[in-house]
Amino acid sequence: MADTQAKDGYYYTEKHEWVKVDGDVALIGITDFAQNALGDIVFIDLPKPGKLINAKDSLGTIESVKAAEDLYSPISGEVVETNASLGSNPQSVNAEPFDTWMVKLKNIQTSELSGLLSAAQYKEYVSKLD
Repeated sequence: MADTQAKDGYYYTEKHEWVKVDGDVALIGITDFAQNALGDIVFIDLPKPGKLINAKDSLGTIESVKAAEDLYSPISGEVVETNASLGSNPQSVNAEPFDTWMVKLKNIQTSELSGLLSAAQYKEYVSKLD
């Protein structure tokens, strides 16, 4: 399994979203596995700042040349910022999925992190999908 499948310090969902906690803010994006399955990403629709999100709620949609998929929040919180550069450059998710966050949440429920997968658990999960 390639090291690009999961990075330590991130938490993962079985729907292939990741969350990385940075102080009191959580960054959310999609994994390398997800971007590879989607193909060339052409559009991302994200919520407006101020929106309250519960874990597993839809955060928006991501569209590729192959499909459109819902994005789901791994944890609860309030949208504080969306990655504005994705409007003109959505394909950056294809190039750098772990460095390209989509949404920042504040007032996060860190207790929910224990229900997510670690990097090792996610790699094992993905290895069973191949």
